[in-house]
Amino acid sequence: MPSSNTSSNLNPEQAEQEIEQLCQILNRYQYEYHVLSRPSVSDREYDRLFDRLLQMENDFPQAHRPDSPTQRVGSDLTQELPEVPHTIPVLSLDKAYSAEDLRSWIAKTSKNAGQSLSFVVEEKIDGASIVLYYEQGLLARAVTRGNGLVGNDITANIKTIRAVPLRLTQSVTVAVRGEIFLPRSLFERINAELEIPYANPRNLAAGTLRRVKSAEVAAVPLDILVYEGYFSSSPETHLEVLEALFALGFKINPHTAFYSDRRDLETLRERHPAWTFGKFSDIPTFLERARKNRRARDYEIDGLVFKVDELAVREALGFTGHHPRWAIAFKFEAPQAESVVENIEVQVGRTGRITPVARIKPVLLSGSTIANATLHNQDYVDLLELAIGDRVSVSKRGDVIPAVERVVEKNELGNTTWRTPETCPSCGTPLTRHGAHQFCENPKCLDQIRGRIRFFAGRNQMDIDNLGPETLDVLIERDIIRDVEDLYTFDPQVLLDLPGFGEKKVQLIREGLQKSKRQGYRNVLVSLGIPEIGQKVAELLVEGGYRDIDTLLEAAEKKDPALFTGIHGIGEKTAQTLIEELSRPEVRRRIEGLRKSGLHFSEEAPARQVILPQTFAGQTWCVTGSFENFKPRESAMEEVKRRGGRVTSGVTSKTTHLLAGPGAGSKLDKARALGAQIVEEADFLKLLASP
Repeated sequence: MPSSNTSSNLNPEQAEQEIEQLCQILNRYQYEYHVLSRPSVSDREYDRLFDRLLQMENDFPQAHRPDSPTQRVGSDLTQELPEVPHTIPVLSLDKAYSAEDLRSWIAKTSKNAGQSLSFVVEEKIDGASIVLYYEQGLLARAVTRGNGLVGNDITANIKTIRAVPLRLTQSVTVAVRGEIFLPRSLFERINAELEIPYANPRNLAAGTLRRVKSAEVAAVPLDILVYEGYFSSSPETHLEVLEALFALGFKINPHTAFYSDRRDLETLRERHPAWTFGKFSDIPTFLERARKNRRARDYEIDGLVFKVDELAVREALGFTGHHPRWAIAFKFEAPQAESVVENIEVQVGRTGRITPVARIKPVLLSGSTIANATLHNQDYVDLLELAIGDRVSVSKRGDVIPAVERVVEKNELGNTTWRTPETCPSCGTPLTRHGAHQFCENPKCLDQIRGRIRFFAGRNQMDIDNLGPETLDVLIERDIIRDVEDLYTFDPQVLLDLPGFGEKKVQLIREGLQKSKRQGYRNVLVSLGIPEIGQKVAELLVEGGYRDIDTLLEAAEKKDPALFTGIHGIGEKTAQTLIEELSRPEVRRRIEGLRKSGLHFSEEAPARQVILPQTFAGQTWCVTGSFENFKPRESAMEEVKRRGGRVTSGVTSKTTHLLAGPGAGSKLDKARALGAQIVEEADFLKLLASP
């Protein structure tokens, strides 16, 4: 065991020997824990040895080894992600969607090979593809798939993943393909802590790998399974490749299968008792079983990969322009929404935030035709390594917003990863970056003005009747209104001079504007469109004592975040944003203009809170559609909360009730599918009246 002497008592030679011994012991313990899942020591003993190694390396930096376990903790230094070329083929796979498709492919491949073949079957893990390059047994670099020819060097980040060997058991030079993934059991916990949650474990894993500080990657418990090795002196079969990779210290998927009408399966079964073995006639049963068992895995899989086992046959079969002829991916489900990215455009939001949007070839998804899908920001585009012309998978997040989830197949046009322009597409102002997003900071940008006004007048904010997006666009384009406050000062009578506007319509617009002035302070506060002030934060501010706009503005002038963070539920970031936004001259001008127009900027403290019967206790409600008695509709959800119920913005498996009115969208379909109780407005009013 390593010496218990303090490092100051050791000479350099003794220190080097102890560091080497500690590295060997700790690397073995990591292999037992992360690859074999059979730890031989307690966490406490491991931590003791690890701390000793950290101390030794700090005192004797010249003895630091390239395979030291301390590299797993990462660094806080910012790093670039340079592009490097691959030295092995990194191609896509052909696809099959039925047992019949697969049977035909096996028959065609065997015919082209001129002999009966064997096939290794591996789970197709939905993670982030990686290529690990080892030189003389040491990890030299780790490269993302990229476009198959060039990828990003993320070696420092990959070294933090404990299941990735830093030094192999033999001094061989080899390239290894694998899949980085985040276990599903950890995804929800980690994702819940993020400012912008990821849609699935695959995107969270890929996004983590592209962080510029490896210490941040080390904080996420990523894992790896490898499935391909390229040796200088190649084995004869893929089965032998997997065995060699395991012997070198890699983690191999235990749920592997082998099908052959020519090999001695009993002998192979003895070598791999955990694998599945069978004849070709057994494959349909295996496919159905694999489909059912996928949910039992602690990682996402979207299919199986069938590979020719005989490597000499692989060499003879060769490749097409984008996939090997000796492998195919069997997908569990035919793609419900795969399309091609025809263009990528940039949208400018009401806060100036830049959002890239993919214009895709129209595709049917969940009963509607999708032609646009959000790409969130440049970081998201980078982690997808998305280019125009790529074939992509599209989903509806929250059953509402279409989003590009992953690249299914790279384009053959030579297009590289798309980049956001340096200037605002609306006004030409140079863009600036804040966190993960880019912004146009010109408050007079036409797209921002349009977004602010649309948001302010929208159904969930001021709910101005008869003043929809089309009418607002006419007012903006004709320069009749230039910002939010102009809504209450322009004369609707001017619309009579424009086509499509008659006396009745103009009168309805006038009535809608007048009616909106009755909206309460909380709604007005949210409608201002200030970042971070949504319904929840507005509620927290009012209940925290900021019952009028002047008190809120005075607090912002003091520039002390503690005035806001002292309210439970408001964090440092929200507090800082409130101070910055409420100090902007244009925001204060907007508030004063609206105040002069008669909008409510204060709220009286309730004399006494009436305690209602908790008739909704234990229930989780959501709302969709429009209502006669609840405008905005969120006021109905306030009634639910007052009676002990819980409220969510989207329908989930935990939703027990959905309040649905005319114009209900996809939430209604999802609630029915999940068995939630559908409640109409008339019945809801009866429930509120119940003792």
